[in-house]
Amino acid sequence: MNKNAHIAGIGFAVIFGFSFLFSKLALVHLSPMGLLAYRFLFAFLTFYLLKLLKIVHIKIDRKMLFAILPVIIFQPVLYFIFETYGLRLTSSGEAGLMIALIPVFVALFSAILLKEKPSFIQLIFILMSVSGVILIQIYTRFELNSTIWGFILLFGAVLSATFFNIISRKVNQSYHASEITFLMMIAGAITFNVIYIIDLLIHQQIASYITNILPLNVFFPVFILGSLVSTGGFFLVNYTLHHMPAHISSIYTNLSTIVALLAGVIFLHETISIYHLLGSLLIIGGVYGTVVLQNKSAAKQTST
Repeated sequence: MNKNAHIAGIGFAVIFGFSFLFSKLALVHLSPMGLLAYRFLFAFLTFYLLKLLKIVHIKIDRKMLFAILPVIIFQPVLYFIFETYGLRLTSSGEAGLMIALIPVFVALFSAILLKEKPSFIQLIFILMSVSGVILIQIYTRFELNSTIWGFILLFGAVLSATFFNIISRKVNQSYHASEITFLMMIAGAITFNVIYIIDLLIHQQIASYITNILPLNVFFPVFILGSLVSTGGFFLVNYTLHHMPAHISSIYTNLSTIVALLAGVIFLHETISIYHLLGSLLIIGGVYGTVVLQNKSAAKQTST
């Protein structure tokens, strides 16, 4: 694995960590589906502008489209639908606990489907990192507010993210990260805007599709979420999946919990406790141990 892949892993963790801050700001004025619609619309427009300026080179054919189709179905389409509606039936703390399980499921399924098996010690470090996320979630905003359907929907989000990592790992060996990311943004823009517009039509509020996004305090966070978080973040995810096993790439996601915590403290004046610090140490130790062991294993295979 190259150094740039690890930098990309840290990069998307930082970007996704700050996404919670901008999402909080936008959700004061928008519905969850409205936020997704605008976010991925901006993401598509940003990527398309980069394509027109020839900053990124994208060439899509029918063969590529069919190959990448399963990727874009699981992420962003199914993942965000399951997560958005699952959050309506659960608390944010419960959702955080469920989403924290993604690296565990990725490690399990990558061993079965990709034959990329983490060592026993790596699995311990992965569980250490996950336990740090769980600890932070419990002491930050945990409350029991779930229904069986909420649990099922969030479990669907976990499986969607898992299979995205698995399938994208295979697809990234054949296609460039920019091409995969571009199609993901198109899928998100079409899917969530169709759902959002139908909802506005049902409630006879279609004019608000324009007026909702015009205030600067709405436009700015949504623009950042679309142009930077979705476009840049998912590009870095696909880049890391090209260069490292899925169970290694997914473990970096847990670092976003620490970034989100720090962003909340710095910009929203949220409080931090000893449990947050302990959880952060567990996350960092787990990620560091997983990555270092993978590097040693790769180095040993290279030398032999």
